[in-house]
Amino acid sequence: MLQRISQHTLSDLSEQAKNSPRLRKNLNFHADNEAACHRLLNALEPGTYVQPHCHLSPDKEETLIVLAGRIGVLIFNADGSVAEHFILSPRDNDFGVTIPATVFHSMVALESGAVFFEAKAGPYVPIAEEEKASWAPAETDTASADYLQRMLTYFEA
Repeated sequence: MLQRISQHTLSDLSEQAKNSPRLRKNLNFHADNEAACHRLLNALEPGTYVQPHCHLSPDKEETLIVLAGRIGVLIFNADGSVAEHFILSPRDNDFGVTIPATVFHSMVALESGAVFFEAKAGPYVPIAEEEKASWAPAETDTASADYLQRMLTYFEA
């Protein structure tokens, strides 16, 4: 089925993210979770917390291309220290990244309306406990708000 991606698609997805308890929403283009290639739009709103994680399977590298807004990306060492941080935006020089498998990473929305296109190998496999950073709080942990604020300090001017 032909699926066009328009500015309306991005704004509609962002609106859904704003109204979501997790402040994010995705729109899948792949037929189902068993698809060999997963392609999706992912909208993040400020205040959403993505627990740092990695993907241990060697075929689970991720490519992200920001289509709207600004997203801060953090790359972590295995001990939880920040190895690298950078901003992706279609208005700036850097608007995409490929994150290799086994690399701990997270992202933060730096402005409302941030949407990125993501591609990675399927099938869908939920993030396993050993892929979640043990040094970072879980999304449901009350400490996640403080941890998110610490992540955001890397992007303050």
